[in-house]
Amino acid sequence: MASIDPTLIPLFWKLAFSAFMAVLVPIYLRHYGPTNFLYFCDVALLLTLAGIWLENPLLLSIATVGILLPQLFWLIDFIVRLGGHTLSGMTDYMFESQRSRLLRGLSLFHGWLPVLLIYLLTLTGYDARALPCWIGIATVLLLICYGSMPPPSRQRRDIQPVNINYVHGLSDDEPQAWMPSWAWLLFTILGWPLLLYWPAHWLLMHTLPAAPS
Repeated sequence: MASIDPTLIPLFWKLAFSAFMAVLVPIYLRHYGPTNFLYFCDVALLLTLAGIWLENPLLLSIATVGILLPQLFWLIDFIVRLGGHTLSGMTDYMFESQRSRLLRGLSLFHGWLPVLLIYLLTLTGYDARALPCWIGIATVLLLICYGSMPPPSRQRRDIQPVNINYVHGLSDDEPQAWMPSWAWLLFTILGWPLLLYWPAHWLLMHTLPAAPS
């Protein structure tokens, strides 16, 4: 890959995003624990932090192709919930009183991170290798979360992460009942690339400049 002008991304955005991460990471570690960083969205935050300083279009592209459509759905779900209705339940945690306003405020990055990433990619270009890279990362994370992380539960007494990356369905209170759990896992491994990642890749390929090769 060709070298990138080190002044391509304005220093303001590097410092602003780093300051946000300097606040978010210790607070999330304290309240949620390290397993919270297995979430796709949190992995995207870490990729963005590295990518913004290295000015690496591949890292920024991987983060973008992975979260662009899921975070759009998160934003729609949040807006519906603000209106007093329920769409999927995936943003119900944003209205739980046991989570401080600071925690819920930090989680609003789901809404603005995709916008920032697209802006950054207008500067660096989109790297098409992001799609297979993200599919590989997501598959490993899904298998880890399904095999090793806590499932949904109504009896949980804290805000530690459960059902990370929705490997048991979209609710943190109970697993989905549409199909066997293994079938849902297979659906996420095979279906998310077709429904979420490939469409995002196609959109980014056709709307953003290509990264230098």
